[in-house]
Amino acid sequence: MKILCVSLGCDKNLVDTEMMLGLLRNEGYEFTDDETEADIIIVNTCCFINDAKEESVNTLLEMAELKKTGPLKVLIAAGCLAERYQKEIVEEIPEVDGCLGTASWDEIVQVIDAALKGRRELHFKSLNSLPQTQTKRIITTGGYYGFLKIAEGCDKRCTYCIIPSLRGPYRSVPMERLIKEAEELAESGVKELILVAQETTLYGVDLYGHKALPELLSKLCRIGGIQWIRLQYCYPEEITEELIHTIKSEEKICRYLDIPIQHASDRILKRMGRRTTREQLKAMIHHLRQEIPDIALRTTLISGFPGETKEDHEELMEFVDEMEFERLGVFAYSQEEDTPAAQFEDQIPDQLKEERRNEIMELQQEIAFEKSESMIGRVLEVMIEGKVADENAYAGRTYMDAPGVDGLLFLNTEEELMSGDFVRVKVTGALEYDLIGEMYNEFAK
Repeated sequence: MKILCVSLGCDKNLVDTEMMLGLLRNEGYEFTDDETEADIIIVNTCCFINDAKEESVNTLLEMAELKKTGPLKVLIAAGCLAERYQKEIVEEIPEVDGCLGTASWDEIVQVIDAALKGRRELHFKSLNSLPQTQTKRIITTGGYYGFLKIAEGCDKRCTYCIIPSLRGPYRSVPMERLIKEAEELAESGVKELILVAQETTLYGVDLYGHKALPELLSKLCRIGGIQWIRLQYCYPEEITEELIHTIKSEEKICRYLDIPIQHASDRILKRMGRRTTREQLKAMIHHLRQEIPDIALRTTLISGFPGETKEDHEELMEFVDEMEFERLGVFAYSQEEDTPAAQFEDQIPDQLKEERRNEIMELQQEIAFEKSESMIGRVLEVMIEGKVADENAYAGRTYMDAPGVDGLLFLNTEEELMSGDFVRVKVTGALEYDLIGEMYNEFAK
């Protein structure tokens, strides 16, 4: 029987999808990318914000229609939307034959087996548990980079965020399991490991009584075949001197740090339940750049949080202008039910949220272009992503670019390159978010 798996939302959700695919491969299932020939479809859903919720519901409804027109026998809902709205899904989408919560992906085989026998099973384990499997996952990112989810859940409880209710408390994955998984990824051809969690900086506190991320990174750097290690989701207040030293001293760790700050107005930061002030953020950013001069900093912001005044927005704009982040994204605030911020009385109109978001992104576009222009003449190591159709050119990424969220470098060359190759490139031109370059000398590795 053929299975199609649709993974929505974040890269952490994608890891769960890849784990499920590994379990199903062991049971002899085949996979397809064509929804019209799938006997079984799994939708691993997201509902972090309203747009993600709508996408997940619409995908389930679209797949449900295939039961009328194709060979589809079983439709499974998994992930965050299933965790949050299990009752509604069961009642309102009768075509769904089984549901899995966020802590139950390791029971996918049982749920499908039951569905094929006509039983609709709902598997929702305690969010204090940590699903696991000895089975190798199936990498869906192209094979040369892979995400390593080092922890599940979150304890921060920011007032706008639903994640603790969907994913449970912070639970670190034991280090030995992570090392084994990383070794398996390297054996399968993965050259870039991207460490993810709701928050990577707190890794190990629950298991070992201290922040063990530097120790984990050092061990991962010893794995043969891994050439880049990238860190995402580092809360600024949890970044330690030991972590900074590890990034500086380990060659494989990209000089890149994703530090979601959300805002820069002390008043709004406090309302968000964040644990930093504007001055603390500023001090940390300056310190990181002083210690690691070539570091690329990415951040994420929220525009239009309840109660955000024009002055708060202008303060955020000033901060963005002053800090000059290499990479930056902005979400318009999404009013999520069951969060404290959803109950705040001073909600901002949607149009104003979007206007403020657009203002920040226009400013960032100018900053990004200046940053890109400053790279002209530099020689960088680039990982090839793929060939540009009908041209003697390739798209690749530098250490400053995470896949899917950051920019690309376009390389003009007559040489035959493969996805996952590392080459040295001289930057010759700049676009708003991307670079243009030419081959420099020969393969770096």
